[in-house]
Amino acid sequence: MRHSAAHLLAAAVQELYQQAKFGVGPVVEYGFYYDVDLPVQLAPQNLKKIEDRMRQIQKRNEPFVRREMSIDEAIDFFTAKGQTYKVELLQDLKNKGTTSVREEESLAIDPEAKAVTSVYETGKFVDLCRGPHVKSAQAIGPFKLTRLAGAYWRGNEKNKMLQRIYGVAFATQAELDEHFAMLAEAERRDHRKIGQAQELFFYDDLIGKGLPVWLPNGTIMKNEVEKLAVEMETAAGYNRVTTPHLGKKELYLASGHLPYYAESMYPPMETDDGTYYLKAMNCPHHHLIYKAKPRSYRDLPLRLAEYGTVYRNELSGTLAGLLRVRMLSMNDAHIYCRRDQVEEEFRSVMKMTMAYFKIFGLGNYWFRLSKWNPERKEKYIAEPDSWNFSEEVLRSVLKKLKVPFVEVSDEAAFYGPKVDAQFKSVIGREETMSTIQLDFAAKRRFHLTFANDKGEAEESVFVIHQAPLSTHERFMAFLIEHYAGAFPVWLSPVQVAVIPVSEKHVKMSRTLGVQLTAYGLRLHLDDANESVGYKIRRAERQKVPYMLVLGDKEIPKSKKWSDETKLSVRVRGQKKLIAIQLKKFLERVTRQVTRRKD
Repeated sequence: MRHSAAHLLAAAVQELYQQAKFGVGPVVEYGFYYDVDLPVQLAPQNLKKIEDRMRQIQKRNEPFVRREMSIDEAIDFFTAKGQTYKVELLQDLKNKGTTSVREEESLAIDPEAKAVTSVYETGKFVDLCRGPHVKSAQAIGPFKLTRLAGAYWRGNEKNKMLQRIYGVAFATQAELDEHFAMLAEAERRDHRKIGQAQELFFYDDLIGKGLPVWLPNGTIMKNEVEKLAVEMETAAGYNRVTTPHLGKKELYLASGHLPYYAESMYPPMETDDGTYYLKAMNCPHHHLIYKAKPRSYRDLPLRLAEYGTVYRNELSGTLAGLLRVRMLSMNDAHIYCRRDQVEEEFRSVMKMTMAYFKIFGLGNYWFRLSKWNPERKEKYIAEPDSWNFSEEVLRSVLKKLKVPFVEVSDEAAFYGPKVDAQFKSVIGREETMSTIQLDFAAKRRFHLTFANDKGEAEESVFVIHQAPLSTHERFMAFLIEHYAGAFPVWLSPVQVAVIPVSEKHVKMSRTLGVQLTAYGLRLHLDDANESVGYKIRRAERQKVPYMLVLGDKEIPKSKKWSDETKLSVRVRGQKKLIAIQLKKFLERVTRQVTRRKD
């Protein structure tokens, strides 16, 4: 139905703009889009005009009619219509060139029978399509066009920028209404808006796009997350390391990042002693740490961890808040182990990953086992035995842990299978959070060996790459939206707001603030010459967990704060103040911080 809605959109565009040339129009989550080349630049107000024409065509109840033709016939047909983008795709198919999965889905050309294709007619609009479609336009459920975007033809910045028109479609009006309610909630939780309001991070063009600057509040949160990672990894026997932000060309040739990953790396820097690149991954540096001295079988597993920063040369048009950036701080670790240790080590990583999720109160997740495709010899290392062993080990771990998972083919890394943790966020978006990869190629590329019990060198080192907290930027975006800015006490930049009622209460408020700070709490003393109501509302907007309102009633007559002093505390989300002794309050907050649980 959604793909049929994409055709309906294109048919409306063709009726309104006869010179339109069409790219691809696939289905996406909740809806569809179509890329079009138009002689005019569309504006948001044009969407209603196009949508109205879609409804007119729908009222005419245009049927979806399928016809088959050869590739050559299709080329002639679309050439005559001036649809150059369709012709280009058909020529690629004819010449056994490359088309992406999304292009084939949109064109719906059968990859098993590329000599023949099909077209679907919707009124005067004719498009390449494998189908199936609904019977006629009236069978398409409630829909709405949502936004415009730019998209390079075939995702290549060297090609022309097309106009992408997005829409959504559902089976019922209730589902459509629910979707827009979810979008409104997503707007309320937008990590960019909350990040600005709570002064967590910002961008500046003088620094560059996709390069977030963490402000004091955001840095506190970053440090707390890293502190958690250090605690977890230390308890699990990891060794912390720090590696440079750049490396020589020869390092990335050895790792395989050059030339295969060169487009995602920043341009080379020529110096007097060679060519350097900003690092895009920590793993090559960690491999060299492993090689820095001889290793025995008794030394394994060796677990190395780093909260390291890497750099990716992402296209400026693809950058999106913290979700896609050019500077990434990775909760990254690598485990070097023997073949007989792989299963237990992978199991431990999985359990650690789920322990993180529990601490952050994250549920509604499942795992995705990405496997190789033995028929794609150009894409994967040709070691069938290693692939079979690795995939079976990962499958066994997932089964023994009794976690929900799915298996997908042809999505592994070139050097081994991986397991991704998939989340359904509170705003309905599916996210890949954590990735755990098993690598059996590094041993050959970097000559990783260990001495076995006979003193002989063995080149059978397996490497487990893990990033249980993803990149810090992506993880923070997820957390901001998950909590809607109301972070748990241990993670909140400001845990307590101290609010004196008037100027005469400021001195004692400062004294209490010193005592709370000595206890390890993070606080903000709001001594501005403003009303107490305004101060409370400001703390509420900042979503501070606790507010201490200090007036004549709360300030002790002895002018000394004791354990028994009664405080008036406003708890985030609650309207009424609660009375609690200072000692009890400190115990309550420190318990929440140390246990990382509200």
